Amino acid sequence: FEDLEALIAEFQSLDAKKTQVVETTCPPPSPRLNGSLSAHPEKDELILFGGEFFNGKKTYLYNDLFFYNIRKNTWVKSEIPNPPPPRCSHQAVVVPQGGGQLWVFGGEFASPNGEQFYHYKDLWVLHLATHTWENIKAPGGPSGRSGHRMVLSKKQLLVFGGFHESTRDFIYYNDVYSFSLDTFSWSRLSTSGSAPSPRSACQMTSTPDGMGVIIYGGYSKVRVKKDVEKGTIHSDMFLLKREGKDGQEKWSWSRLNPSGNKPPPRSGFSLAVGPAGRAVLFGGVCDEEEEESLEGDFYNDLYLYDTVKNRWFPGMLRTEKKKRRRVKKGGAEGEEAEREEEEAAAPQGPTEIIKEIVTEDGTVMTIKEVIPGPEVEEEEEEEEEDGSATAPLIEPCPRSSAMATVRQGKLYLYGGMFEVGDRQFTLNDFYCLDLHKMDQWEVLVEMDPKTQEWLEESESEDDEEEEEAAKGAEGEEEESEEESEDEEEEHPAVQEGETVTDYQNRTEQYWIGLARANMGSDAKDKKVAKVALAMAKVFYEDQ
Repeated sequence: FEDLEALIAEFQSLDAKKTQVVETTCPPPSPRLNGSLSAHPEKDELILFGGEFFNGKKTYLYNDLFFYNIRKNTWVKSEIPNPPPPRCSHQAVVVPQGGGQLWVFGGEFASPNGEQFYHYKDLWVLHLATHTWENIKAPGGPSGRSGHRMVLSKKQLLVFGGFHESTRDFIYYNDVYSFSLDTFSWSRLSTSGSAPSPRSACQMTSTPDGMGVIIYGGYSKVRVKKDVEKGTIHSDMFLLKREGKDGQEKWSWSRLNPSGNKPPPRSGFSLAVGPAGRAVLFGGVCDEEEEESLEGDFYNDLYLYDTVKNRWFPGMLRTEKKKRRRVKKGGAEGEEAEREEEEAAAPQGPTEIIKEIVTEDGTVMTIKEVIPGPEVEEEEEEEEEDGSATAPLIEPCPRSSAMATVRQGKLYLYGGMFEVGDRQFTLNDFYCLDLHKMDQWEVLVEMDPKTQEWLEESESEDDEEEEEAAKGAEGEEEESEEESEDEEEEHPAVQEGETVTDYQNRTEQYWIGLARANMGSDAKDKKVAKVALAMAKVFYEDQ
């Protein structure tokens, strides 16, 4: 860690040279993920801090601070002397006391090559009234970590879980710490009952009465054998409840079994707290682990959890319902209001129930069961004259690790990332959704991911594939020259006006056969397909 500590110290010495607050109107923050987005406790402003960006070769960590003015739709970059050093996967919590404060704990710093990590255990407060950062040096706090969760519960900050990773090993946590906003002191909570297993990146929400917190999901991994790790996506729920008077509190864990439709298992989801204390969960990714790679299914769906009713429901946009529905079975008129909420909440048609069974060796098996929905009558709604009924649905693309917060009943979503093959796309688009109306996503900042530059590693697998493809397309010709010209195999010709993509699609099977012959029967289908595409491209460009 010495190299990383020296790098962090260098950043801090540069920041220490700044002696006054400089505020500049600016374009939206650059693409990033795993930063924090928080709602100002008093003003119509959002506060974005930190995050990370990877361009294919280098990892960048940020400690920049931005304020977004909701009414004016403008961004201001605020450079404040002596800020926390650059980080991502930290936690930031806003509290109203002292004119408004933003508390930041932990997170990680990575080396530019992304192979070494430094986990912070520092605690900072940004005084929003005076625009000053303060490092709070209180002993007895959590160890260095990232991916933990922190929430405000009465007059204390509660920190749960997270992980610490070094080049040799990793550890996941399920401990709980409390930081008193009265005494500025840390204490580790002694808890009883059935605690969640160690994990990071879970959902943690305070109960509306301030007497506890709810934990949902998260991610952890274990080392199965040397150099082999197995990840687990959790989808269980727990309540940590506080009992007794201040100063004599007892904390107990219990498992929750919510009703409704739980989100399908995923990690990297974004979370916020909506109206009436409802937990809001957006997007994420479900990684399918193979021997050598991870293939991820990214989501852009929305789920809400009612902490009072202990019930999950999908956040369906009203514009997604093109038709009015009337349930045939039962139902008095007095139930209309209740059913209206249910209609917004419950998916129409078949319901997919997902059950998880954990085997003795810890393998998580997911079983899906489809239950038919209630029989419905459908009435076509009259299309509006402006044609809005047929307008394309605007929504954020599927992603993980986006930053989210709620202000005045509106959900704001910034950035995040998704992957296509080996390439990562990092976003800086910005969306807003009114959680009361649930009518449509509003685009505040647009972004076309295809315009983002991606730098390949010089010795990357793709280069090897290009080389292999070149050998396949050109070397094949050399071999055939050595043999008699009669036996020379001609590659499919490029047709006039044909693009490289059209050519690859038309001749795909030919090149797959050639790649398979070159690479042998043991090569994986995905790798063969990638090499085949590259071979076709090499041949196309030579014509």
